[in-house]
Amino acid sequence: MKLLYTLSDAEQSVFDSSKSGDDSERIMYCLPYNYEDGQVVKGKLIITNLFMYKISEGSLVRKFDFKEMTDFLVESMLGISAFMAKINGHLERVCYFMPGRYLAQYTVIAKGCKRISDAIAKDQDPGDPVENKELDNFCEKCGAPLIRGSKICPHCRKKGGSIKRLWALTKGMRLILMFPVFASGISFILSFILPSIQQRAIDGYMNNPDVTSAALGGFIAIAVSLIVIDLFQRSMSVLQTRLTSVSGTRFIFLLRSVVFEKIQNLSTASIQQKSTGDLMSRLNNDIFTVQSFMTAQIPDIVNQILSFTLATVILLVVKPELCLFVFLPIIPVCLIARRFWAKIAKFSRINWIKSYSVSCFEQDVIQGERIVKCYGREKTAVKDFKKYVDIRTKYWTHSSQYSTTVSSILGFLFMLGSFIILYYGNILVFHGNISLGELYKYTAYTSIIYAPLRSFLALPSSLATAFTSINKITEILDEEPEISDINLPIDIRVEGDISIKNITFGYNSYNPVIENFSLEIHQGEMIGIVGASGSGKTTLINLIMRLYDVNEGAIEIDDVNVKDISQHTLRSSMGIVLQETHLFHGSVRDNICYAKPYATEEEIIEAAKLANAHDFICSLPQGYNTIIGERGFSLSGGERQRIAIARAMIHNPKIIILDEATAALDTETEKMIQDSLNQLMKGRTTIAIAHRLSTLRNATKLAVLDDGHLAEFGTHSELLKKKGIYYKLVMAQRLHAVK
Repeated sequence: MKLLYTLSDAEQSVFDSSKSGDDSERIMYCLPYNYEDGQVVKGKLIITNLFMYKISEGSLVRKFDFKEMTDFLVESMLGISAFMAKINGHLERVCYFMPGRYLAQYTVIAKGCKRISDAIAKDQDPGDPVENKELDNFCEKCGAPLIRGSKICPHCRKKGGSIKRLWALTKGMRLILMFPVFASGISFILSFILPSIQQRAIDGYMNNPDVTSAALGGFIAIAVSLIVIDLFQRSMSVLQTRLTSVSGTRFIFLLRSVVFEKIQNLSTASIQQKSTGDLMSRLNNDIFTVQSFMTAQIPDIVNQILSFTLATVILLVVKPELCLFVFLPIIPVCLIARRFWAKIAKFSRINWIKSYSVSCFEQDVIQGERIVKCYGREKTAVKDFKKYVDIRTKYWTHSSQYSTTVSSILGFLFMLGSFIILYYGNILVFHGNISLGELYKYTAYTSIIYAPLRSFLALPSSLATAFTSINKITEILDEEPEISDINLPIDIRVEGDISIKNITFGYNSYNPVIENFSLEIHQGEMIGIVGASGSGKTTLINLIMRLYDVNEGAIEIDDVNVKDISQHTLRSSMGIVLQETHLFHGSVRDNICYAKPYATEEEIIEAAKLANAHDFICSLPQGYNTIIGERGFSLSGGERQRIAIARAMIHNPKIIILDEATAALDTETEKMIQDSLNQLMKGRTTIAIAHRLSTLRNATKLAVLDDGHLAEFGTHSELLKKKGIYYKLVMAQRLHAVK
């Protein structure tokens, strides 16, 4: 992340005039701060290897001496944060800043300032500045949040780049996608031929008093040609509609598959930052909007541009003076449209946000329906839903009314232009300068010019909607997975030795959850992980499974770094039973063999028996073929947990990870499961997290975590003798059991 911002000329001048005369002084860090005395300001905090300078609005506010400073920290308050330091033994606020923008940077330089202060106290050089390789979360140009793991700003990104990205996905179906343009082009050419044929019919026959019955054949030929052209245009329209339907369906399938695949490849951290409603909205609503834009709107826009251009050229060649009246209303129309397009685009973005809010609320309430009913909040849920819908409807109605009003005004200006042309044309006909047929042809060409312009009036709203959806989809496609295989990953035969070497990890790299942690686990051992809530137990097993990558240090399996092992090999060698049991909609058989899709009937039954699930499965209406519903709602908590354990057992893993695997079971069932697990764990490396310490009585050793550090490590009896953290946990549980 960026820790050294550029000084303006005025700030550089103030710094040069304020710094000490020591030639060894150099700038280490420079960060903006933007709040002071209840007002928004533009300031810089400049940190050198000797002093700290606070500059605001072109003047020096204060100069701090590191010799007087010791501890440094960041304090988060309501809507604002402060960078603080202990100066001469008293804690003072150095500067204020908006937390969403600079919190990460100030947290990092707090460590850097501590290093400088300690070095000065020891009369040493502080060395190079502290570095952090995490990408900045904000665009340097506009300050908008960036896509996680990317330098792409959704606001500064060029719209053409997004369309080009989507167009690259259409390889192999471009011919069928471009057919609507081809069909529109043919229909467009015929639309220019028709006015000339109709002019001949009017001047040669309908408005000609000298026409004879002998000329009836020519008139019939003209009528037949008009009918043939009309039938041909309608046939092309039907074919275009059918092919557009086919191409649209294929495009939706392709784009949805690509987006879904990309979601599966994203890191756990990235997915957890997005709500289910958000992802579902992008997979459904946004993809349908983009499909309509790519298969219908783009061909129509191309056709309208060609129509406008060609009709204008023809009028300029045939009757240039009419063009003056044609373009007379276009100037005010463009001025008005340009003024209101940005507002229409803003309405479109707001409508997307409000629709997204409705989707998220629906998803939350439906998933938490049991909680809603338990607390009797059904009426409140309906009331809140109506509130969300009313807000969305309000913005949608306001947007529609605004667009309709503007379109009506601009439509009137176009109609006024048509009236002027008709009036002028009638004068020319009256004076014999042009024929009635020519007037009809000119007005037809005028209509061809105005038709695309009228459609362009609705273009800002439709384009804004389309580009909003395109940006939401390309945000997913452009996001780089944080966890990915190296170019040539290693497929090893996992035996079960795990070596954790001095790892440090934080979900935000500047705020470690696990720090300087080391642990050796040998093949066949059962290691129990205990500690208070928030001590980093689940985070540790997530790192072993490589759902996240460590910031520092390394995790090795059989002396190979997990980053060098293919993710498929790594995770297929593990059997995992997590604290939150998740079963998929489908049969019991499908859920058990999820980890091994081609498992035989015997393997499925054997895994169920090991998990003590076979008996209750056989008692279900259709046995192993019973549909258990989404998340296994038709089963009890203990039954769901036993199926999850059977799922972990079926592929004979070398490493078993249990995160509160028996938490949902009663004491009697827990004992049966534990006996089965004891058989399963023979010869396999097992890592088990449990709050009920009795479940870890067979553990080879216990690792006690405290605030992300390995506080204690040893056998049950060894840790009890120490009378440390583990001893206190055991005594607390025994006391609770007695009560």
